[in-house]
Amino acid sequence: MEYRNLGRSPLMISPLTLGTMMFGGATDAAESLRIVHDARDHGINSMDTADVYNNGETEKVLAKAIAGERHHWVLASKVGNRMADGPNQHGFSRKWVIEGVEASLRRLETDYLDIVYLHRDFPGQSLEEPLRAMDDLMRQGKVRYYGVSNFRGWRIAETVRMAQQLGMAAPAVIQPVYSLVNRIAEQEQLPAAHEYGMGVISYSPLARGVLTGKYHSMEDVPADSRVARSDRRILATEWRAESLVVANAVRERAAARNHSTADFATAWVLNNALVTSAIAGPRTFEQWRAYMGALEFKLNAEDEAFVDELVSPGYSSTHGYHDPAHRVSGRIPR
Repeated sequence: MEYRNLGRSPLMISPLTLGTMMFGGATDAAESLRIVHDARDHGINSMDTADVYNNGETEKVLAKAIAGERHHWVLASKVGNRMADGPNQHGFSRKWVIEGVEASLRRLETDYLDIVYLHRDFPGQSLEEPLRAMDDLMRQGKVRYYGVSNFRGWRIAETVRMAQQLGMAAPAVIQPVYSLVNRIAEQEQLPAAHEYGMGVISYSPLARGVLTGKYHSMEDVPADSRVARSDRRILATEWRAESLVVANAVRERAAARNHSTADFATAWVLNNALVTSAIAGPRTFEQWRAYMGALEFKLNAEDEAFVDELVSPGYSSTHGYHDPAHRVSGRIPR
């Protein structure tokens, strides 16, 4: 396994990070354990979860999966999510950040988390309070490193500035969405991480399944797919006719080299020197094994030029694309 430094940190992680969003939900406990153990056997040492995944059940499943092998894993979870209806049970308050980390530790049956992300940004909320809480958690040994997920470029820079002002460690990692049909992270997020020496563990290299090659058109939808299940997130974001045109072109190019669309798409993400690791989020054991093929696929200059022709650097496949869960906040009508 080719382990990589997480930014300027000495911490080494595998180029694939096991994503566990489906565990304890669509993926039952037995299948989850099978995937975790296979990942371990293949040298994968980076694992990503969140408090909100399946309302905490994912972390409970992982507690059993990593029992006895905790120190092998660079284990990341996330805070800030709404976990209940109370007014203080979401966001960046000191109360909620500390409670969130401690609740994850209990569910995961561990004493510490290697990485904790502020899972999403809350425009208008100061970063000072959650950073002070994170500093205390690190001093207590409950958190080793911290990062930000789904933060825009200027908020990444502001996080670093605030950490410097407080005299605490800067964030070590960011987690943006990044795929060859959604290259928006190239404009601000990835350069910001590089400038400040932060690692990048990106998510959704397969664009929530669009780049698996299973969809040939908007009408050709496999019965066991996320689209057929009316998954809200893929329908709101990556389910675009323009992206399927790209996926079909990639499928043909990959097939000519005896590889899958998923191999090409994931290898393309990993071929960016600004990316440390890509999150592979399987629902089944077969899907997990399919991700491993990307580690054997080597892109060349012609492949890079091919993708640039399909989707311009820094842009998405679809004009005007944005994720409604992370609203654009740069216009406020008077």
